[in-house]
Amino acid sequence: MSEFSTLTEAVTNGDATAAVAAARTALDTGAEPIRLVSEGLSPAMTKVGRLFEEGDCFVPELLMAARANKAVFEILRPLLARTGTKPVGRVVLGTVKGDMHDIGKNLVGALLEGGGFEVVDLGVDVPTARFVATVEAQKPQLLGLSALLTTTLPAMKTTLEALRSAGLRERVKVMVGGAPVSESHSQAIGADGYADNAATAVDLARRLIGREPRPAAGG
Repeated sequence: MSEFSTLTEAVTNGDATAAVAAARTALDTGAEPIRLVSEGLSPAMTKVGRLFEEGDCFVPELLMAARANKAVFEILRPLLARTGTKPVGRVVLGTVKGDMHDIGKNLVGALLEGGGFEVVDLGVDVPTARFVATVEAQKPQLLGLSALLTTTLPAMKTTLEALRSAGLRERVKVMVGGAPVSESHSQAIGADGYADNAATAVDLARRLIGREPRPAAGG
């Protein structure tokens, strides 16, 4: 059994209070913050993502696990920065202009953060110019574009075209997702990848930046 099994179980169950308590106990006994991420949070979010993908848990459970994960990260983030721990990669996420939906984007962000990525979340209804400015300023390895409305799909293409015009397209991998998005749409607009759910988005992100996906936790 893992040293951080209590933390993993609490996050998997979506119990933020228990997760924070387990994290504080581990830190108080001298555990390194990065180990809480790699051996506690990441296995939990990987497991929840797999269960969601297999239909054994649903959006409410995934949201609860994401909130528990986020609560622990609020504690760990400054500690990780202080120790100079490098994230797997930096990802900028946002829902495109005209679309106010954020559940899917938030789930992707939580799973990515649980997988060791630094996530810059721009929120919803993000103008093309803001995506471009953030890519230029933050220099992420990945840009994730989300849309839930068919009417906002053109904003994905507009954003990719704006990145090309700004000379930034070759610097960042772009992945897209959302209910009306498809693999064929992704290819048509020139994106680098498409994920059909939050769980597969993490594996896609790792592939796009040349990191192998983490094996799923058993149980």
